[in-house]
This record gives sequence, structure tokens and C-alpha cells, in this order.
Amino acid sequence: MTDNRSAAWDHYAQSKPQRRRTNANGETTWFNWTQYADHGPGAEVLASKPGDSALDLGCGSGGNAAHLATLGMRSVGLDLSERQLAKARERWPDVDGLELYRGDALTYLGDTSTVFDAIYSVFGAAWFTDPGLLLPVVRAHLKPGGVFALSQRPPVEGCYGCQASYIPRGADEDPAVVKRWDYEPDTWCSLLKEYGFPDVTITVIPAPDHEKRTMGTLLVRAVV
Repeated sequence: MTDNRSAAWDHYAQSKPQRRRTNANGETTWFNWTQYADHGPGAEVLASKPGDSALDLGCGSGGNAAHLATLGMRSVGLDLSERQLAKARERWPDVDGLELYRGDALTYLGDTSTVFDAIYSVFGAAWFTDPGLLLPVVRAHLKPGGVFALSQRPPVEGCYGCQASYIPRGADEDPAVVKRWDYEPDTWCSLLKEYGFPDVTITVIPAPDHEKRTMGTLLVRAVV
């Protein structure tokens, strides 16, 4: 299972360019929760401070994790794709406080005794892991007052629970298929409270006005 998913995300990595050298504000690192450039809230969602620790579940090429490290945090990025991690190491070779690991979210959290001030997922592993398995181990690895946050596309009406995501491969190959979990905000709220997150805020961030695409971003924030 893990090997098949790793191969799928390696193919995905091939199709994605490196993060821009600067954003619209001229910053060399920044945090972005949405699928749109220069849009939406930033690292303040995590309410973290210098000296805190944060875990990125599905860090991709490492842009968000690198930004947290520049804020003085211990920033851990985890991803299944070695190609994504190679892009992260190439893009952020000299960022102090950034640690990158290859692995599955459930396996990593099951094996580590580390507890974090924040755990987050931006269109990452929290979208592609059964929340009934993930949420208990995330809760167990957060300090009191810690934040768990995730962003992903809102669900398509009527298509809830475990769904199929198709990742393009070569022109002569069938797409890779991975599972994802889509829920409405009320369902996310109930799940998080069931697994020990009493303080939950869920919003849908609208797409920017100038975008031709209109789909917003589901942002979930939970505090233990």
C-alpha cells in the first residue's frame, strides 16, 4: 500500500514546479493554506511562536515547513514521496530548524514519542488518511493547547467519505489512484470532538475574486 502511494506521489511531484523564489510581497518564505497564490491566512492559524515545534503531514516540497523554521521553530516535514523531499532539500538547503523525513503519517506518529505544539496538513496526508485512524494519533502527539489544522478542497455535494483521487502518470499509463476522505464541515466538527478536540473552527475560504476557478478551500482548525 505504501509503495503504491509513494509511486503515485512521485508522479505528482514531477508535474509540480518548485515554489516561486518570492511571493507577491517579495518574501522568500511564506505560509499558504489554499490552492491559490498569495491568498488566505498564513502561519498565524497555528498560533505558534519561536521555540515551538510543528509537524507537517505531507510537506511536499517543503515551502510551509521552511517558513516555520525561519520563524524560529523546530519544523518537521514528512512526506511519502522521495522526489518531493528531494525538491525540498534542493530548495531549502540552509534553513536552520527544518527537518525532513520520508514516511507514512500513521507509521511516523506510531513510532515517535515526540509531542508537538502544532500538527498541520495543507492538501496533504490528513486528506489522504482515514481520519478514524489519524485523529487519535494526532491528538496523542499534541501538547496541551496544541493546534491541529488542515486544508483541502471542500467536498462535492453528495460525495462524502472515502473517495478516489486520480493522479496522472505517463501518456500511455492509467492514472494512479489514491484514497482521500471528504466531509462536510459539520462532520469534521463531530469527528474532531469525538477524538478529543473540544475547540473546533471550520471555514471555507472563497477563491480570489480575480480567479477563473471558483472552488474555495476548506480550513479546519482544532485545539486540544
